[in-house]
Amino acid sequence: MDRYPPIAEHGLVGDLQTAALVSSQGVVDWFAAPRFDSPSIFAALLDHDDGGYMRLAPEHPDAVCKQLYYPDTAILVTRFMSPDGVGEVVDFMPPDRTRTATDRHTLIRVVRTVRGTIDFTLECRPRFDYGRAEHQLELGENTGVFRSPGMDAHLQASFPLERDGQDVRGRVTLSAGESGGVVFTVCASGGEAPAPLTVDGLTAQDYETARFWQGWLRQSRYRGRWPELVHRSVITLKLLTYAPTGALVAAATMGLPEQVGGERNWDYRFTWVRDGALSVRAMLDLGFVEEATAFVHWLVDRLHEREGKEEPLQTMYRIDGNPHLPEETLEHFEGYRGSSPVRIGNGAVDQLQLDIYGEALTAVSQGLEIAQQTTYRGWKALARTLDWLAGHWDRPDEGIWETRGGRQDFTYSRVMCWVAFDQGLSLAERFRRPADVEKWRSARDAIFEQVMERGWSEQEGAFVQHYGGDVLDASLLLMPRVQFIAPRDPSWLATLDAMDRKLVSDSLVYRYDPAASPDGLRGSEGTFSLCTFLYVDALARAGRLPQARYTFEKMQTHANHVGLFAEEIGPSGEQLGNFPQAFTHLSLIMAATTLDKALDAESGR
Repeated sequence: MDRYPPIAEHGLVGDLQTAALVSSQGVVDWFAAPRFDSPSIFAALLDHDDGGYMRLAPEHPDAVCKQLYYPDTAILVTRFMSPDGVGEVVDFMPPDRTRTATDRHTLIRVVRTVRGTIDFTLECRPRFDYGRAEHQLELGENTGVFRSPGMDAHLQASFPLERDGQDVRGRVTLSAGESGGVVFTVCASGGEAPAPLTVDGLTAQDYETARFWQGWLRQSRYRGRWPELVHRSVITLKLLTYAPTGALVAAATMGLPEQVGGERNWDYRFTWVRDGALSVRAMLDLGFVEEATAFVHWLVDRLHEREGKEEPLQTMYRIDGNPHLPEETLEHFEGYRGSSPVRIGNGAVDQLQLDIYGEALTAVSQGLEIAQQTTYRGWKALARTLDWLAGHWDRPDEGIWETRGGRQDFTYSRVMCWVAFDQGLSLAERFRRPADVEKWRSARDAIFEQVMERGWSEQEGAFVQHYGGDVLDASLLLMPRVQFIAPRDPSWLATLDAMDRKLVSDSLVYRYDPAASPDGLRGSEGTFSLCTFLYVDALARAGRLPQARYTFEKMQTHANHVGLFAEEIGPSGEQLGNFPQAFTHLSLIMAATTLDKALDAESGR
């Protein structure tokens, strides 16, 4: 068992309220419950000694490990091949079908031997509340209950268990065709014990879980060139969505570094307005109307809540809409491979990021494409937001990348404010709603002129990160997608050429150069996978189809063994940052659909 396996050596399972990471060595080294943003129970990925884990794997030193998903599902199969034979561990969580928040969540691990005879070992070492809470073990022959303040965890196995301090070990030998299982169920303290484990019962749950995912995926209307990649991405987005509210978390994890040993380690288990809003288009393009609509409702609820507040929206929220995300450091965790500090909460919640209004208005507009109407109350919330923005768009902010080096007049923020007014004007006309149209139009036009005059660098011959500077920024790759500028406008093509020179490395794209534009943090980072997919989108729109397709195909080689992406890619091709990242997967879908459309047009299909 590696102390810290590569970030990419994991698959994701979940039940639409929380999720777990399972390494290719059969170790659950990340699991928080009862929600994505709850304290961890297994967090060995952030501290091998004190974080907690559950391992179920053969002991053979020469075993070779492979992972795959059962087709079109979120059921993860880890295969172990050794001189003794071939064994498998099948991990899944029965999905939530009620959309009601619950404190009870179940991780099922089916173990079986395919060939030969395999000795499997179980180690279950939970560490509650990020390893800060003690627990007591109550052990039976095949069961164990870990009791901690506020939470119980029930462990059931089809084979005998033994005590290891306050933790549990077990061992089972299975010959070809034999199977067993382990079930880990968390609930509130004193909650009802789960039903007795039977192997037939686990098989039935496996079947029902497969039926759920395959039935859900049949809604997809994607018929393009990369169905497996796109469908794995949309399943991942679904896994990262909190069913009771429809809110999308940015990633399943916290604290995984953008640079190993560095300080750029953030908690991403929250809902960014930007990420969720961009997911609406990706979901609609594939035909998943229900998920897109649920997020739009969540977003409009946030606008209603902020009525009368200084600013209509925060940059991010907890998945239930709670606006409080105080940032603190877990001093007792050493961090992934020594990458500290390990933070929970996120201080960027208090930042001013004006671009979110463009993304939010776009998401609401796309939601109205489905509903074909908006309530009077809903429209008033949108109108108030734009009235406020008309008086506040022309301010420095922290920008899309949440820099901690001081506010700037970020070009991307201005572009997205333009988008907000453009969308608002379109909605007012389409639905004939009362609006201060002259104020909105005046603001929209003023922003456009300002960006064209002050967001352009003569030295670089390109649009740049912020006014008065010459730093390039990959966020501007969205300019043609949001129709701020034509995709083949000479000034845009010049910007694309400048990014090719300064931000692109072997087809991978950096967000910006921290050395040229200090962001208030030490260290460097890898290429940003979101930006690489935005680059594909921009190339396709610009008509550079061979380059766009080659870049997209090369990017696929950086996916992990089960088709998942983290936030960034390091110098030697390693995945970095929180994992898997929703932003990366939704931008993959965007790039694939744009590229498919452009290639179809070229071929006359």
